[in-house]
Amino acid sequence: MTTILVVDDDPHVRDVITIYFSKMGYQVLNAKNGMEALQLLKTHTITIAIVDVMMPYLDGYELTKAIRNYYNLPVILLTAKGQLEDKEKGYVAGTDDYVVKPVDPKELQFRVEALLRRYEATTPSATSHLGPLTILYKSYEVIINERTLLLPLKEFELLAFLVKHATQVLTREQIIEEVWGIDYSGDERTVDVHIKRLRARLLKLTPRIQIKTVRGIGYSIEEIQ
Repeated sequence: MTTILVVDDDPHVRDVITIYFSKMGYQVLNAKNGMEALQLLKTHTITIAIVDVMMPYLDGYELTKAIRNYYNLPVILLTAKGQLEDKEKGYVAGTDDYVVKPVDPKELQFRVEALLRRYEATTPSATSHLGPLTILYKSYEVIINERTLLLPLKEFELLAFLVKHATQVLTREQIIEEVWGIDYSGDERTVDVHIKRLRARLLKLTPRIQIKTVRGIGYSIEEIQ
């Protein structure tokens, strides 16, 4: 069963989302702050997280960063703020989607289902290779020199896109459209942040796979012999 984790300090918001998605056949777990959410993540298999931004103890941005560091699941941020800089901060933290309150449960359902389809819509046998690197699309695994690397979803999609077009220079606009979607309205620096994280992860496992910056254009990935 698909399990949704709803994290919000407002009990009314939690109740509305829980009742709606429970009627749709989802299992829903609730947490009133980020610390409670981390405990639930340790003890339950969560499919997707819906996270409020403004919470005590651990806000939505920090919780999203923690999820990205330790778990491989999509995150939707909920917030009463609609400013572009807040959306940018959310995407930099690692969210997959961003919804401004008050939230229409039906719209939230569409976004949840779209993310789950994107997350699961892979061919079982599909793989990509670049030197010692192998990407397994069904399990969202990256294997390098017989070691398995589990990446946050956006980093996985970014790496997969680069590898599929190895040696080709991809512009930031192309990357954003493929990985974040054509309706993404955040700053292009989000791409740079994710590239930096990917480089650091790859460097720990092999110096042969390098993501190169093409100044003023974008990025390319290649195997160094």
